[in-house]
Amino acid sequence: MSSCSDDISGLTRFHDMAEISWLRGGGQAGGIVSRSDWSGNALGDPAHWPVSLRISLNIALHSPSPVLLIWGVARNILYNDSFAACIGSQHPGVFGARLADVSFWREIREAHLAAIEACFSGRTQTLEDQHVVRLADAVDAWFDFSYVPVFSADGTGVEGVLCTFVDLTERRRGMQALLSSENRLTAIFNQASVCFSELDLQGHYLRVNDALCRMLCRSEDALLQMTLADVTHPDDVPINMSMFNRCIEDGKSFTLEKRYVRPDGSFFWVSSNISRIVDAEGRPQAMIAVSTDITERRRAEEALRDLNDTLEQRVVEEILERSRAEAALSQMQKMEAVGQLTGGVAHDFNNVLQIIGGNLQLLQSDATLEEKSRQRVKIAIDAVDRGAKLSSQLLAFARRQPLQPRSINLRRVLHNMDDLLHRAVGETVEISTAVASDLWNTMLDPNQVENLIINTAINARDAMPNGGRLTMQIGNVQLSDPYFLSQADLAPGDYVELSISDNGAGMSPEVRERAFEPFFTTKKEGEGTGLGLSMAYGFVKQSKGHISIQSEAGRGTTIRIYFPRSREDESALDDGREMEVRGGDETILVVEDDPSLQLTVTDTLSSLGYRVLKADNGERALAIVRSGVPIDMLFTDVVMPGGVPATELARQTRQLLPGIEILFTSGYPRDAIMHEGRLDAGVELLSKPYRISQLAQRIRYMLSRRAHRSQLVRSAKSGHAVDDGLGTATIHVLPVAERQRRKTREAIGMAPKQLHPPAENDGSKAPRLRLLVVEDNIDSQELICELLEALGHEAYGVATGEEAQKALDEQKFDVLFTDVSLPGISGVDLAKDVLSRFPGMSIIFASGYGAVVARNVGFASHSLPKPYDIAQLQDILKKIGAVA
Repeated sequence: MSSCSDDISGLTRFHDMAEISWLRGGGQAGGIVSRSDWSGNALGDPAHWPVSLRISLNIALHSPSPVLLIWGVARNILYNDSFAACIGSQHPGVFGARLADVSFWREIREAHLAAIEACFSGRTQTLEDQHVVRLADAVDAWFDFSYVPVFSADGTGVEGVLCTFVDLTERRRGMQALLSSENRLTAIFNQASVCFSELDLQGHYLRVNDALCRMLCRSEDALLQMTLADVTHPDDVPINMSMFNRCIEDGKSFTLEKRYVRPDGSFFWVSSNISRIVDAEGRPQAMIAVSTDITERRRAEEALRDLNDTLEQRVVEEILERSRAEAALSQMQKMEAVGQLTGGVAHDFNNVLQIIGGNLQLLQSDATLEEKSRQRVKIAIDAVDRGAKLSSQLLAFARRQPLQPRSINLRRVLHNMDDLLHRAVGETVEISTAVASDLWNTMLDPNQVENLIINTAINARDAMPNGGRLTMQIGNVQLSDPYFLSQADLAPGDYVELSISDNGAGMSPEVRERAFEPFFTTKKEGEGTGLGLSMAYGFVKQSKGHISIQSEAGRGTTIRIYFPRSREDESALDDGREMEVRGGDETILVVEDDPSLQLTVTDTLSSLGYRVLKADNGERALAIVRSGVPIDMLFTDVVMPGGVPATELARQTRQLLPGIEILFTSGYPRDAIMHEGRLDAGVELLSKPYRISQLAQRIRYMLSRRAHRSQLVRSAKSGHAVDDGLGTATIHVLPVAERQRRKTREAIGMAPKQLHPPAENDGSKAPRLRLLVVEDNIDSQELICELLEALGHEAYGVATGEEAQKALDEQKFDVLFTDVSLPGISGVDLAKDVLSRFPGMSIIFASGYGAVVARNVGFASHSLPKPYDIAQLQDILKKIGAVA
């Protein structure tokens, strides 16, 4: 459409022309009519316009609503000032123009033109609730359009169409706001931990939330068929309904302590507050009830009365109960200490047992040993077996420690969170901490405390968008002020005070009063759920503590939290080592920017048999992926430095490697892979801190799932499972590794027996084998070599993997006999290197970790769990000799 008025309407503006006599004002649009040259327009001189056009135009020009007038065969456009405001910069260029030459409201143009043409046929038309973009300010708007035909003076035909508009925008926005408010209130009602219900004026339940259903042990459907009297104790019904009816009449809310009855007939005490809901004219419509279980408080009051009556008896009972509790706690702490101890020293303990048991077995095989001494050696060997069994049982116990609140020191918690806090608040916020040197312990769940501190720190960060100072102070306090204690619902005594302050924007009194309300937030939509402080409030209250906010607009915010002192010793962290974990031979790309954590993860995965690639940011990880190296899994932190975030790394990796498994890990993923409190669809997350067993189990599960999908695809070609044919020996052959070894043998044109031919053998006994023994404990190494030579084999001992590699360069061996934990290169990595150089060599792992090593390294091997006896060792050597 041309923006020039001459091209559209052919009108020329003459500011000095006399006004037209029949025109009655009409604002800016009327001025255009009276002061323009219409000689080149199809409508002609306004002085000769037909009466019907004059009347219609005067009606349009003086209407407060937007009015559009379409006239004549040329369909010329005339309108009033209200309509001009709707089309923005197109006014006044389109005034007087032909309808076909202009284009506004493209969203409804076809419907608009169709309605106009129908109206020219004499039919009244309407278009309801039409969405358009208001051209004046590019704002979404909604209108109802009414089209009325304008007949000629003699009534023989339609000369024009008068289109009027009703702006629905504000009403529609109001309805959307009302719906949003109703949805918000409904969410609060349904998800609140407090018991809410709505009742009609006769006491029938109209609406109940989940908390009330749980408290009354009834379903929502059941309660909606009942009345308030049905769930109230019969003795309390009269006073309850009397106060209920009085509230209906005078509107005064009331609170009543009464008893509710559950389906099984049991009753409990509640504090119930009931208020009236009225309509716009003040007429009662419904009642709202808020109920809180106060059974424990009533029991405490009754107990106090009983205590006053039978103080001496109660004191004796409390002392006995405390003694039992302390004894149980002491036993629990002992068991926990035993579990931690065995988890940390089991390997060394089994090495000691191995040395003792091995020497005893050598003594037992001495033909010159007297029968009495032989009997004593047998008793000692039995004792070693019992020790090994005890060690195994204690390790199993250590793996099954339940998670529970413990006596912790917040100084240590805050210290361990240092890196996480700095990452959460960013570089623009300075963190200052002050912790009392003699800080008391408190009984809390460490993970929940970390969540509380992180969430509060993030709120403080958001209140300081341009940076600022976050101050954390932890100290000991003794609370005794009756007024404060009554307000905080605390008992007098010793507490640990955690204070978190910022110098940000602060809160107004209105915001401060609602800060703990669920879903209440001052952040923009999509930037916060309003649950952070309410969750903190719930956790503090469940921990028998108190939380308060001190804040003024422009003066920052301070959150003070009080936790009861624990007089128990500080609990140590669980060892967390899981002995029996599964590994594999797949390739995993680890992306972690923390060097220490990266090293821990790569060592762990390598020990499980995986091939590990590593990168410290998204850019380097993508370079590895693009290099074409085969990768089965991407294991990446969510929060990393650099220009490629973890989500983008995952997206591009999936494009390049469609079948790859992706596992995220993070201590605080924010909204990168979580929205509205839920993981995004298809996302796998291992939250920090995690145990090695959790890491191994999750990775094995995902890779096994991937392998299973691949197996289904090639099931027709997979053949039968590998059968080693070696009876009950502890031998684990993975088909992939076995096929790789066979390919290596074929490539060099040698059969397995040609790689390391055994010593000469007359066929009457098992072949004589040459074994390279790798053991850093010299006593154990010498014992093993002596034991092997006693069995008729040759043994050469070294203390490290590096020494073993050197020995393999100089001599030939049939078997690598190695511990797993070695200084320098590990026994697993050593075995991998040996098999890459000598594919036919047999591998024996001797370790306190037991048979789990051979099952998880990803290649054929034998397990000899420490402590072992001569029969176990001899059995494995026979089986190796049988296939050599």
